[in-house]
Amino acid sequence: MPKFAANLTMMFNEHEFPARFAAAAKAGFEGVEFLFPYDYAPAEVAQWLKENNLKNILFNLPPGDWAAGERGIAALPGREDEFRAGVAKAIEYALALDTPQVHMMAGLIPSSSDLALHRKTYLANMKFAAKELAKHKLNLLLEPINTRDMPGYFLNTQAQAHELRAECGESNVKVQMDFYHAQIMEGDLAMTFKKFFNDIGHTQIASVPNRNEPDDGEVNYPFIFKMLDEMGYQGWVGCEYRPKGKTEDGLAWFKAAK
Repeated sequence: MPKFAANLTMMFNEHEFPARFAAAAKAGFEGVEFLFPYDYAPAEVAQWLKENNLKNILFNLPPGDWAAGERGIAALPGREDEFRAGVAKAIEYALALDTPQVHMMAGLIPSSSDLALHRKTYLANMKFAAKELAKHKLNLLLEPINTRDMPGYFLNTQAQAHELRAECGESNVKVQMDFYHAQIMEGDLAMTFKKFFNDIGHTQIASVPNRNEPDDGEVNYPFIFKMLDEMGYQGWVGCEYRPKGKTEDGLAWFKAAK
């Protein structure tokens, strides 16, 4: 079966963030991901990983003012200096945590905006980040996000993300396929995954439509997991879902998959 990474931003919320590492390890996870590590010193997070024999798979570049509702700045003209500072900060953490890849959030775009300008900005920032990350053998991930959960987000479909990835032309840029977002926006999950397989760097799961444990809803995850194995997918599967109750009580799907 695939390798599963607990998303510590959404899972094990019955514990404070530092204690979620031990909870994930106790539950049987060998990898973890999270949105942002920046509230803690790199050495602290690295210690929590080491103590619990966990691998950090992924985190995001600084997203702008998250508390004020910003969801990334990569596609926002005029924020280039802030974006570049964020790339440097993410690299510092990635090296300390031995994290192989980071995700670049695009940002929210007003409907009246000049989309061509946002696209140009996004591509320029993507190229800059990819080149900086490549110096340390790190990958840059792009993730399409559905318009229901995040209205106005710049990047919404796998096809759009892969088109931008190809136009950027940097070999360390990969696309993240969150099956939850992809099902809401596109469906046809198996064929979409197979079409873009060589350039998918990470996958994530959650039930659709409610974003809970991946053992109910409209997506047949046992079929998806079997497909990943048959395709020879070597990456991790991030469990980016909201548990219905206590995280440990909803892990029957994980135990069955192992």
